[in-house]
Amino acid sequence: MYPEEMVAPIRADLTDVGFTELTTSEEVVDHFEKINGTALLVINSICGCAAGMARPAVKMALTNASKQPAHLFTVFAGVDMDATSKAREYTLPYPPSSPSIALFKDFELNSRLFISSTRKFGSINLGSNILLIKNSVWG
Repeated sequence: MYPEEMVAPIRADLTDVGFTELTTSEEVVDHFEKINGTALLVINSICGCAAGMARPAVKMALTNASKQPAHLFTVFAGVDMDATSKAREYTLPYPPSSPSIALFKDFELNSRLFISSTRKFGSINLGSNILLIKNSVWG
């Protein structure tokens, strides 16, 4: 567990652009069971891949998308462990990875990008890939 003063700016990186942070397993269930339409889930992390690639890519994709998901959710791996564990149940059969990004439509998992993708593509290309996937899923 990391000190809150250390993770607060990392949380704010997503909540400041409209993400709802889910910090308990009950919040995850409440929000996920009510998904109607589209949802983007970011499993946030304190690591450099999240800071340098995943969060900037997600923000770029949202800024440049012509359509927005109805719901934006985030959980914080390594901090809100019960919430993260519950959120990862919704991303099965994919193995746990953080950071990671999951796209849902009407409660069904449509696509997911893994940390290996963030390392491979970098934030600009990853953001473009998210945008392409979003447009194909929600377009």
